[in-house]
Amino acid sequence: MCMSCFTCACMRPRYKRLVDNIFPPNPQDGLVKNNMEQLTFYSLSSPEKLDRIGEYLYQRACRDLSRKRNGFVLIAMEAMDQLLVACHAQTLNLFVESFLKIVQKLLESTEPDLQVLATQSFVRFANIEEDTPSYHRRYDFFVSKFSSMCHNNHGDDATKDMIRLAGIRGLQGVIRKTVSDDLVENIWEPVHMDKIVPSLLYNMQDSRYLKGMEPHSPEPGEEKNSPPQLAETCIRELVGRASFGHVRSVLKPVLRHLDLHNLWAPNQFAIHTFRIIMFSIQSQYSYAVVESLMLHLDENSKAEPKIRTSIADVLSKIIAIAAEESVGPSVLEIINSLLTQLRTSVGRGAGEPGGGGGGEEQAYQEALINALGEFAAHLPDYQKIEIMMFIMSKVPYIKQHGGRAMDDCLLQHMLLKSLLTVGRRYNSVSMNTTFPASFLEPLMRMSVARDADLRLLVQRILHTLLDRHDNRHKLTKPTVCVSDLELVVEKCSRPDAIFARKNVPELFHCLVEGLRLENNSVENVEAVYTTLALIAIELACDDVLPDFLNMILDIQSSALDKTTGLAAAQRYSLHAVAISLLVLLPHVVIISPLSEYAEKVVTARQEQDLTHLLPELLVHYEVKQPPPMSDAAAARSPVPQAALIDRQALADCLKDAGLDSGHITSASVAPHRHSWVESAGVTLKGSVTDLTNMELDSASSTPGIQRKYPEEELTFEAMKRVLAESSEVKREAEALRQKQLNEAFRATTFSELITNNTTSEEESLQAKLNDLFSRMASGLSTPMTPSPASSHSSTHTHQHPHQQGATPVPVYELLFPELFAY
Repeated sequence: MCMSCFTCACMRPRYKRLVDNIFPPNPQDGLVKNNMEQLTFYSLSSPEKLDRIGEYLYQRACRDLSRKRNGFVLIAMEAMDQLLVACHAQTLNLFVESFLKIVQKLLESTEPDLQVLATQSFVRFANIEEDTPSYHRRYDFFVSKFSSMCHNNHGDDATKDMIRLAGIRGLQGVIRKTVSDDLVENIWEPVHMDKIVPSLLYNMQDSRYLKGMEPHSPEPGEEKNSPPQLAETCIRELVGRASFGHVRSVLKPVLRHLDLHNLWAPNQFAIHTFRIIMFSIQSQYSYAVVESLMLHLDENSKAEPKIRTSIADVLSKIIAIAAEESVGPSVLEIINSLLTQLRTSVGRGAGEPGGGGGGEEQAYQEALINALGEFAAHLPDYQKIEIMMFIMSKVPYIKQHGGRAMDDCLLQHMLLKSLLTVGRRYNSVSMNTTFPASFLEPLMRMSVARDADLRLLVQRILHTLLDRHDNRHKLTKPTVCVSDLELVVEKCSRPDAIFARKNVPELFHCLVEGLRLENNSVENVEAVYTTLALIAIELACDDVLPDFLNMILDIQSSALDKTTGLAAAQRYSLHAVAISLLVLLPHVVIISPLSEYAEKVVTARQEQDLTHLLPELLVHYEVKQPPPMSDAAAARSPVPQAALIDRQALADCLKDAGLDSGHITSASVAPHRHSWVESAGVTLKGSVTDLTNMELDSASSTPGIQRKYPEEELTFEAMKRVLAESSEVKREAEALRQKQLNEAFRATTFSELITNNTTSEEESLQAKLNDLFSRMASGLSTPMTPSPASSHSSTHTHQHPHQQGATPVPVYELLFPELFAY
């Protein structure tokens, strides 16, 4: 008996006896707590025994598991958990190996209860911070097993949810255990991320996303009992722990999962997923998500338009979040990527029937433009200006003749739509800042383009950027009832006045030239009116008031000029625009005489049944029979003089207000036309003013031809009269001379013009030069009187050319023979 006792009990190690004592005879009684306390005390006092205790518990659990004694397995697992929590010695790593082996054994079983138990133990282990990191521990099995549990499809819904929740919690434990420890296995490797991320997304796929319903906020306690909500929490934690180098490791499986499961269209789930990612990621890395989506869009460039549109829509929903953290080159990089996508789409659509790739391709382009606008909306204003200038630099220049017109025209439209979208998010403060020269000049160039729709887009952009007081919606159509509009007007600031003096005349010139184009619709004319009205409200001041009045007179002249090729309805529209602007101007710059005169012209048109010269603009007008006029008056203008805006009357209004009227007493001369105006496809229909200026400039630059004016006299009396005359008389004389010259060119036939302006042979340049050089040669070749000493010798040695009977050679041919070689 003693020998048997010694052999069976006394010879067994103490740690085994302590382990055996924690198991009760009946597993339903649970863990023996007193004996467990002794085992814990022994483990703390002898930490070197922990690895053996763990190994022995693992052996007992495996034996009980194989015998289906699950009650004792649960007791062994509970003991493992308590020892794991209580002991933090450096030798805990050896105990953990045994712990993980028993967890793996339980996870390999087919019983859901044991799998859940093992998962709970693993989660408790994951929350423990170990003193000494492990260099060799691997979690491949746990990642794979927990991921498979996330896809469980048990027939019973309660059991399915229980196993899925356990799998998600297990993945959460793996992430927490590995992310914080750089020495363990890298969980960010694709082999792990390709299992973790799709498993979480699979559980997040809820019927409410696929049906287009808005996701609701989780109720209290729902997060613990709902796999979708717990999966969201887990992916938020995963993304939040990702460093810059690991962000793409998470995004790649996300994009692949959406591709494989056709979750882009409809894209409610994709939008929800990326919103979670954007709000969870570290803010300084948020633009990396946008870049990944842009790259994915490149990779799907040949996909269906519906797929690309959905991806672009997701981009537009999240890009605003990234905009707040994007700085420097990243801003233009994102903008450039969007514009590149837009250019590619336009190039693809231009080659298809319809020129735009159909409705789906256009929807994709609109989604890209919307994404661009959302991105710009959250940037500071100075960056919005840079973006608009960057977009403008990408707008192709279309020559009057040349290939790829369709591609370039479509691209122009799309880029200008993008610019308009950005401009709507911009708050204009100073015109100098809003319209730098490199931005304003291309806009002016395109305001006179051949394409009417393109010009309309340009006007929309100008409306958005010019309007600082929200007046553009009140000025969409010309009207003479300005007092009813309740416009918001502020005095023009000094910087804006400087900008106006520098740019307004040329801007007016481009806008008036745009009104002269034959393909203008009513919408085009109304858009130009809105632009001019906004310029008047924002930039009108005393310094540029004559320019405004000259612009109004130019519009009226365009309406009266029969050589422009405009239809009758278009001429009537121009008359209506001119009078509407004239009525508006005194409400901006308070000038009572000008307001009274404008009302007088409006009344005259109403009384003489000339309502077609007043707003509103129509496509077709029913014009009443005009009152009889003399033949001379009808030849000058089909409209009675009283119903027209008179130049001298405007000048008198300015005089009465105490302002300078010098700039409008003479006919306005259009400023020098830049080369870009000519290349934009605008063909001016025989402008008499331009012809006159061309002839005068040509005459002044040609030697030997002097410009002659009617009253030009270079006498003492003439000079005295010039000094005595007032500047007003000079201007009137100049206006009269200009008028006479214009009438001469209008009434004179072409053959007479050629005869009157052709240089005669006697006045040609060659004749003048020959005469001049002949006089010089005669003066140089005349012999000087010889001195007495040399007279005799010279008589014998040289003879005068005339005495020899030869023709004298001019001295300039002797000195410069190469210039006169025939």
